[in-house]
Amino acid sequence: MKWTRRDVLKGLGGLPIVGGIWWAGAANTLLYSKEKSEILEQLNIEPSLPSALPAIEGEPIRVGIVGFGIRGEQLCRALGFATKEWLQNMKTAAEENPNHTALKNFLEQDKLNVQLVAVCDAFDIRAENVVNSFSTEDFKVDRFKTHQEMIRSGKVDAIIIATPDHWHAPMAIDALENGVHVYVEKPMTHTVEETYRLKEAAEKSGALLMVGHQHRQTLSFKTAQDVVKKGTLGHVSVIQTNTNRNDDNGAWNYHIHEKANEQTIDWDLFLGSAPKVPFNKNHFFRWRKWWSYGSGLSGDLLSHDYDRLNCVLNMGIPKSITASGGIYTHIDGRNVPDVLQVNMEFPDFSTGASQIKGKEKGMTFIYSATLGNGFNRPTILMGHDATMELGNKLTVWPEGQSTKYAAMIQAQKMKPSVPIFQYNPSANIPDAISSATSQYFADKGLMWTYINGARVDSTFLHLREWLSGIRNGTKLSCGIKEGFEEAIASHMTGISYKLGRKIEWDEENQILKPIEGIDFNEVLLSNP
Repeated sequence: MKWTRRDVLKGLGGLPIVGGIWWAGAANTLLYSKEKSEILEQLNIEPSLPSALPAIEGEPIRVGIVGFGIRGEQLCRALGFATKEWLQNMKTAAEENPNHTALKNFLEQDKLNVQLVAVCDAFDIRAENVVNSFSTEDFKVDRFKTHQEMIRSGKVDAIIIATPDHWHAPMAIDALENGVHVYVEKPMTHTVEETYRLKEAAEKSGALLMVGHQHRQTLSFKTAQDVVKKGTLGHVSVIQTNTNRNDDNGAWNYHIHEKANEQTIDWDLFLGSAPKVPFNKNHFFRWRKWWSYGSGLSGDLLSHDYDRLNCVLNMGIPKSITASGGIYTHIDGRNVPDVLQVNMEFPDFSTGASQIKGKEKGMTFIYSATLGNGFNRPTILMGHDATMELGNKLTVWPEGQSTKYAAMIQAQKMKPSVPIFQYNPSANIPDAISSATSQYFADKGLMWTYINGARVDSTFLHLREWLSGIRNGTKLSCGIKEGFEEAIASHMTGISYKLGRKIEWDEENQILKPIEGIDFNEVLLSNP
């Protein structure tokens, strides 16, 4: 019986996958276990298990949240604090649909030894929601007008920064310089200059900085590290990763709160260092659409894709970047592109080779994004010996012209149309995806991972790692080194898009190669 690649993929979802691994080593269903063992032994891939961390013991870590918008609320839930409104909405959703498990998952989530003690938000309604939802008869959450007041109050040990991008670095630097631990959302900074200042502050401070790339907790990515380390793919010459979104939420046209006005929003506080413009609710709630407050596709979504692959390959900052695109599907006053094509060049990078020494070296990282079409295009790592599709699960396909697997391919123990390895920790677990944008994040491993057959919020695991680092001194998977690399790569992309030319990295001097008459920071902050 011949199986095509499409037949195999269609059948994977219904297979009982012991331990999350399924081997499909040939096109004949009547396989000898000896052949299976032979291939698995050669691959020697070790599926990853969650990191073991010591308990976060002692007095609760006192955390303040700065910015309680969409992401801020998600981060608080990962800490164990859900608003009364969300709890009621999820209860209703579960009653209407038994497969809707958001409330169940939240209630079963392990408790972290934290106390949410403070909030700072420019929108009164959001700040008051935190105070009303998380205060108790014995304890009242403090509201602070500014992050400076919160940091200097002596009431917080750590802060979570979930604000518009232009506030990330100033708040993080201020906290670190005052000995307060920081969890900051990506991108870590808004300009190149800020990136160096935050790096210096983090290296000098005794406090810890964690960057919010929660996919580093996703087990498929940890397993992918072993796939690459074992030389399973051979020399990887091309990586292709994509953004595919086609709804208002995915295009950053978020809901504008009905109680938003000049009395409930501190407009000057929101603007901060951004250009002084009249009060504008569109800018406040949909800030990602403007360079003044956000970083567009390059800092908001490419940053995730770059860090996902940097997590697996540890390739570092690219030698050069070229980017192009435009505003083609959402002509609504925004000035960040909704279509972006990026080439990152790594001419000296290698994942190892199975061919003669010196024949293979270098890699191109291709990022393709549109906010006008939701057709799923997977992340693919293309090697001389095999190709890996990578998301919340991973699949490895042998290459027909592989050097490493030539004998097995010739003997038809491997066939290019059939995967030789798949890691799928979510097998047979139903997932309730609430929107196209949620599906996009889930496919990229940004929402949850699976441990012992149970779905676990990746953000919860990332915050747990940060808190363990604070209390126990354990290592962070996305600290200042990883944040610096992500920020520089994102800024190089934004600059290239705006200037329409290649931007290069000077590895020896750890700077962007200067261009006469060009101030890179001014370019990033400009509104074309």
